[in-house]
Amino acid sequence: MVKDVRKREGFDRLAREHGADLYRFAVWLCRDEVLARDLVQETFLRAWRAFGRLKDESAAKPWLVTILRREYARTFERKVPPLVNLDAVVIEDDVAPGPGERLERDQLRQRILALPANYREPLLMQVVMGLSCKEIATELDIKPNAVMTRLFRAREQLADRLGKDEAAAEQRLGDAYDAGNDNGAEERE
Repeated sequence: MVKDVRKREGFDRLAREHGADLYRFAVWLCRDEVLARDLVQETFLRAWRAFGRLKDESAAKPWLVTILRREYARTFERKVPPLVNLDAVVIEDDVAPGPGERLERDQLRQRILALPANYREPLLMQVVMGLSCKEIATELDIKPNAVMTRLFRAREQLADRLGKDEAAAEQRLGDAYDAGNDNGAEERE
């Protein structure tokens, strides 16, 4: 009886500590809030069943991420999930961002999703889940140096794409300004 109470308390603590991170990662992974909730629920159900085998609580987060990733893979075995436009996914923040911040966030999200999967997944695991390079390496079954390389290349590609977007926006502004000045000069003549 006491052992069951300790198990329940330990698992409750684990769920409270990692639930929000798992949900965020699941939303990024499947791009569907309903499916993300189901994945997190299934993850915790499987984790509860295997909780006695968790030896080190510091390994709980990578363990839960592994379960979540496998649960997500199982969804493809059962059915093909419908694609959802990521722009329609709203993750509520404590402070509502302004229109400029929303646009910036949406552009960043689009650029991250446009990255090749081998760069996108480690980046999301680090940024969204807060996993270390070693934990990511374990999850992806690659060497930590490969993780660092992929993270570097992901950030490099992201910066390059965002820089090109900014340069294109400045060019459009300049073109609009030039077009406005040309019309004004013609009217004066």
